[in-house]
Formats: sequence, structure tokens, C-alpha cells
Amino acid sequence: MKSSLTITPIENRYLTKEMKKIFSEESKLQTWLHVEAILAQVHAEFGHFSKKIAEEITEKATLEFVQLSRVKKIDEEIHHDVMAMVKALSEVCEPKAAKFVHLGATSYDIVDTAWACMCAKALDVIEQRLVELVRILIRLSEDYKDTICVGRTHGQHALPYSYGMRFALWMEEVIRHIRRLYGCRNQSLVGKMSGAIGTMASFSSDGIQLQERFLACLGLNPSQLTNQIVQRDNHADVMFLLVSIASTMAKISKQIRILQRSEIGEIMEPIASMQVGSSTMPMKRNPYKSERISGLYRLLRSNLTCILDNNALMEDERDLANSSVERIIFPQTFVLLDYILSQLIYILPNLEFNLENIERNLKLTDSLMAERIMLVLVEKGLGRQQAHELLRKAARESLKTNRSFSEVLVSSDIISRALSRYELDELLDPQGYLGQATKLVDCSLSDARTFLKELISR
Repeated sequence: MKSSLTITPIENRYLTKEMKKIFSEESKLQTWLHVEAILAQVHAEFGHFSKKIAEEITEKATLEFVQLSRVKKIDEEIHHDVMAMVKALSEVCEPKAAKFVHLGATSYDIVDTAWACMCAKALDVIEQRLVELVRILIRLSEDYKDTICVGRTHGQHALPYSYGMRFALWMEEVIRHIRRLYGCRNQSLVGKMSGAIGTMASFSSDGIQLQERFLACLGLNPSQLTNQIVQRDNHADVMFLLVSIASTMAKISKQIRILQRSEIGEIMEPIASMQVGSSTMPMKRNPYKSERISGLYRLLRSNLTCILDNNALMEDERDLANSSVERIIFPQTFVLLDYILSQLIYILPNLEFNLENIERNLKLTDSLMAERIMLVLVEKGLGRQQAHELLRKAARESLKTNRSFSEVLVSSDIISRALSRYELDELLDPQGYLGQATKLVDCSLSDARTFLKELISR
């Protein structure tokens, strides 16, 4: 049996069935053929040839009649993949219809419009993943809104926080991406049918109306003005959105990795029963799924350089330098982002929480409530700067002398005159210094649920 050789792990490791259905060679060819069929139908509507001819082209513009192997064979001979498709389609059409295949079009009328069609389908998949993430984060925010943990800034303990607020923060960011996705879909997913250099000369006086009708049939907006191709700032918009989404997922995955560190140990990504962490250290439980997300994000971010160069390096009405790059980065960016989202959809609802470690870490910094005490001292009549300096010195002394923070505070004449020991003990309890965190999470959850209802009703 002949073994298959896969050069890139994208196909056998990261490609979901949804993205394969959109970006496989067969799907790409079928999209090109569909665009050709719509062009023929619109030509017939405008009376450029008969409806019967359009029906013949439409019937034959499928993989049942146009074989991928035949298109590849022709391409090997003529070194032009779009023309190879046109020839293969013409071969299977009746002679009267064959002569009208691809009438008036240039290659990138087909390619750019097909890209927009494929990207629209792929964005639908991305949107579905993002909506599922929102639902997961709604549940996590609700379930853990009262789970108090230590909040960190600069990698250092800062103030009491809640896991519910952390999850809600991520949830709102995902919702913003969904809103951006809608704007991008409407503005940047555009097609064209404007001929060799965009003048529509090959369509005579029907050009503008024909393009509008053609793209309406495909559910796309027209690019108002083109040269031989749709201008690549449109594609850059789409790629920027995808990479921006990936950056959010990388942020989430990095936070999971940090919180899974042995010294912190608050949450862990899920682990399969037979999963091996290390080939030599049996006790290891590595957050490899989150690490994989971080790694794939680096690759996606590098694609932005290519897409920007494609926009900047156009010679006159176009060159071909963009084509080879886009064959790789368009499907690659969608496929890898889809995989990243799928991984997080698995990780997040299956996170394991160590509540003991969460509480331990919350109590680890003895002076965690210094800000709260400082504000109360101001209420008691001290100046804000004076109170800040007192608490700063007390925290340093506690750390240096290994005395408890409360003991150091009590030994201060100024503080002991302002606050009783009972008051200090109350103020040092992190449970009482969450501010509006719970209410903020509730408001965020309410907005998120409203957003999802609006999304369903569209």
C-alpha cells in the first residue's frame, strides 16, 4: 500500500473537518466553478447569450464533471491554474456553451471572488467558535464570581480579585471580536467582476450592473473600484482580525500556564487518563495544550508581515507576487485560528481548580490589604501621602524582619492611635475588599446574555 506523505502538520494535526470542507483543493476548485456558473447565469440575464447555455455551464460546473486531476494535468502543461479550470470546464460543456465559459472575466475576477466566498464561510466557523467560547465563559464567570483569589500586577501580589471577574474580562474581549467580525465581513469581504485592469471594458456598458448582480447572487458586496485585483488592504483587514483574535487566545492560554506553575497551582488544564507529561519525569503534568496555542499564535502573527507586503508591493495594475503567499497564509491563518479556538473550547470548561491553593496564595502576602488600611487612615484624618509612606515602610519591615504585618502596624504609635487591633484584623480580611467586583461581573453577564439573544435573532 502506498503511504501518503504530508509535508506540513497542518493537514494531519491542526485541520478541523469544518475548515477542510472549505479550504481543501476540491472545495477551492468547486468554489471557482461556482463563481464561473454564477457569471454565466448573469450573462444570460443580461441577454449576452441564451439561458440554455447558462444552464449547461451551471450543470457542468461541478466536481462531478470537472475532475481535480484533469485540472492539475492541464495546469502542468499550461502553467496557469485558473485557465486550467476554464479549459477543463469547457471540455465537458456542449460546444455551443463551451465558447462562452469565462466570458469577459480575468483570472482574479474568479480568484478574488472565490477567496471572499471561502473566507465568508470560514468566518462563519470562527464566529461559531467564538460564540461557544462566550457561552463557556458566561458559565465560568457565574460559577466562580465569588471565588476570591489574589490579583497580580507585574507578576506580584496586588489586591484581592475574583476568578469570576477574570473570566468575565476574557468574555467581554471575545464579544468585542465577534462585533469586529461583523464589521469586517460587511466591509472587507468583497468580490469583483471588472475585467483585466478593472475598467470593465470586456463587459461594455453593462459592466457596473453586471458586477452588482453577479456579486448579489454570491451574497457579497462589490469592491467599488479595482485594478486587476481587489486591493489587498481588504484582505489585510481580515487577517488582522484573525490574528487579533489569536492574540486574545494566546493571552488566555498564557494565564492558564502561569496559574498552573507548581509554585502557584491554582488551576490546571485538563489531562487525559493516559496522558504522559514527560518521557523521563513520570510526575510531570505539563500544560502542553496551552503552550501549543502560544506557539501557533507566533506563527499567525508572522503572517501579518506577508499580508502587509502584499498590499505594498503592487507594480502598476498588479504583479503576481501576492498569489503564492496568499495560497499559504489565507487558509493557514483560518485553519490554525480555528484549531486554537477548538483547543480553548476544550480546555476552559474542563479546567481543574485547586481551591486550597487559591486560598493559600491569597494569604501569602501578609501586607496584601495595605491599600485598604491606607484609605481608612485617611478617613481618620491622616494625609494620603503620610498614610502611604507609613504602610510602605511597614510592609518592608514586615518582610525584612519576618514579623507579621499586623504586628508591625500595631507597633506604630500613629497607626495604633488611629485603629484598634480589632479594626486592623477586620481590615486585613481580603473578603471585605472586593469593591464592586461581584456587581461588575453581574452587569457583564447580563450584557453578554443580551448580546447572545440579539445574535440569535439576526
